[in-house]
Amino acid sequence: MTITEFKASLANSAPPAGLSPLLEALWWDGKGDWDQSHTLAQDIETKDGSWVHAYLHRKEGDPGNAAYWYARAGRSMPGGALEAEWELIASALLEENAR
Repeated sequence: MTITEFKASLANSAPPAGLSPLLEALWWDGKGDWDQSHTLAQDIETKDGSWVHAYLHRKEGDPGNAAYWYARAGRSMPGGALEAEWELIASALLEENAR
């Protein structure tokens, strides 16, 4: 699945079949359901899981908590637009999912 197809799927009422849990979390965030997204992401204890979790807390407006999760992900907190970060994370996870 490409990032364009992933973004287009946001018009649907449910995420596409076969998404990884982290891509599903980003899908729900893209739909505006932060709570569902956070519920999925918070239990995934990988660096990518921490990255999605960090992004969600940055979006929530909790920079202290976000910084903790970015550190767990081995990343620094970006200063750019949230939409750009969402697309960067989704693209990276889609690429990984395609392998």
